[in-house]
Amino acid sequence: MERACVLLKDVFEYSLEEISELVGSTVGGVKAALKRGRMKLASTPEPAKKELSVSPKISELLQLYVERFNRRDWDGVRELAAADARLLVADGFAGRLADSPYFTEYERRAGEWVMRLGEVDGDPVIIDLRRDGEVWKPHSIVRSNSVRSGRVVVIP
Repeated sequence: MERACVLLKDVFEYSLEEISELVGSTVGGVKAALKRGRMKLASTPEPAKKELSVSPKISELLQLYVERFNRRDWDGVRELAAADARLLVADGFAGRLADSPYFTEYERRAGEWVMRLGEVDGDPVIIDLRRDGEVWKPHSIVRSNSVRSGRVVVIP
């Protein structure tokens, strides 16, 4: 009841009357549930931040990868990938990087784009940003935490 009331009021912005109808209670009952629910939320401890589990060498490799990608230095990017590196693209390619149209697709891409390093759930990611007017917006995220012997081996 408390969870439903907090979501309906604070997230979906329903009125107290609408919430009371939806949850089968009175307006007073909804107010009490809101107060209890909000107090519980306020006392909930913040989740522990996951420590970044990537070595400085891997971070340097990914930074170099992003820099070369942004310069459109495809030979330089290939140099950072293992000879047997695998590419997994959600919309249709899974196989060896050497056999893929990966760099050709980026070369032909219309509009402005740039890659940046980021972090999701404590793991390093490469963020593909696209310009939308004056604003850069995330287009896709590449988890690239598969590194072996100083080379990228999987590009998901």
